[in-house]
Amino acid sequence: MRFPAEPFRIKVVEPVRYVSRAERVRWLDEAGLNLFRVPAETIYVDLLTDSGTSAMSDAQWAGLMLGDESYAGSKNFYRFERTVRDLTGYRHVIPTHQGRMAEHLLFSALLKPGQIVPNNSHFDTTRANVEAQGAVALDLVIAEGLDPSADHPFKGNMDVARLDALLRDHGRSKVPLVMLTITNNSGGGQPVSLENARAVRAVCDRYGVPLFFDACRFAENAWFIQEREPGQDGKSVRAIAREMFDCGVGCTMSAKKDGLVNIGGFLGFQADALEESVTNLLLRVEGFPTYGGLAGRDLEGMARGLEEVLDEDYLAFRIHQVRGLGSMLADAGVPIVQPVGGHAVYIDAKRFFPRLAPGHFPGQRLVVELYREFGIRTVEVGSLMFGHKDPGTGEDVFPALDLVRLAVPRRVYTFEQMRYVAQSVIEIFRKRDAYTGLRLTYEAPVLRHFTARLVEMASEPAGARGEAS
Repeated sequence: MRFPAEPFRIKVVEPVRYVSRAERVRWLDEAGLNLFRVPAETIYVDLLTDSGTSAMSDAQWAGLMLGDESYAGSKNFYRFERTVRDLTGYRHVIPTHQGRMAEHLLFSALLKPGQIVPNNSHFDTTRANVEAQGAVALDLVIAEGLDPSADHPFKGNMDVARLDALLRDHGRSKVPLVMLTITNNSGGGQPVSLENARAVRAVCDRYGVPLFFDACRFAENAWFIQEREPGQDGKSVRAIAREMFDCGVGCTMSAKKDGLVNIGGFLGFQADALEESVTNLLLRVEGFPTYGGLAGRDLEGMARGLEEVLDEDYLAFRIHQVRGLGSMLADAGVPIVQPVGGHAVYIDAKRFFPRLAPGHFPGQRLVVELYREFGIRTVEVGSLMFGHKDPGTGEDVFPALDLVRLAVPRRVYTFEQMRYVAQSVIEIFRKRDAYTGLRLTYEAPVLRHFTARLVEMASEPAGARGEAS
């Protein structure tokens, strides 16, 4: 396997401790088999998320020392504002402490109960923020995006025909905005093509509906466009990203991903009319519009990270490190979402544990075993995260995909650590028929996967998969 070597040198190291299996068993029991509740110091390789877990560069750390902590109008805000405007073209730039606050501001300003927000696929906090306004989060990803084995270069694309039909039937009064997530996190980190974004914008213009991006992995998406989309290979990633942003009228952004920082985000948009309502809410819940819940030094780190992420040597290494992990798993027969996405490898838990019913949480079963046996933390993106009760019938509703995400932090882990992860997954895969499912003992009404508690089932009931499907 060959991919670009790291385009950086290691200056500072953080020791990690490999705790004993007995300790991990104890922590799992206390956490109710929920890895969100396990102390980070007990983790050997942490692939829970790529959000806020990146290693900052020496230039970013140096920038922190230039933090202007004035309450209003700090010089770091104006540096940050210029950077975002140059990147996106959006006039209004509202900093926030992370992406979900940007979502909260946008949806609070634009949504009313009963309205619909179409997306290629909503991720967990985006869906929760839509539903918190009494609106419906509707996923319109293309059919290939729901088939883990389908070979399609842009499985994150939105189904334009379904979007057109939705807007034709309901219009702007029912659908106040359309969102497009780049890359599509819930569907395996899959990219969206520039052609698809333009087609979505054309449909939105036809019905007078604004298009916003969930742009937290915009640079990785642009890299895939450069690699895969006809006619785009001669353009820079920066130019492609700008063309993508030009398709929309605004975006939410968690800079904890492609901003290469540990905290921060923003809401960017063109409409002057939106600024007042957003700013008024920001003042109540987040802070003054020139700091948005952040220190001046954090704004400086974001500004520098948004520049660094467009370095194509970095992006080539980043994409290929994740792809290398996926190749090791696929070569051993482990079922993963193909092609491998930008920030993570997604294991198809339905095929990994074919005997386990969706209601017995095959993805979480794998998450638990990777930690218990090898000290690796991952996250389930499936029946635990997105399963829910039908409000009319009370029956369980499960998502089409049941995945385990191995999210690789940026500039943090080495190839040998990725090899360790691959070998660990493969070892569990070889013993996959020995595992039983899990059962919920506690779930919150919203975002249940963060606080849920589970127990192991003594055995898998005969025919359980058919009954739960």
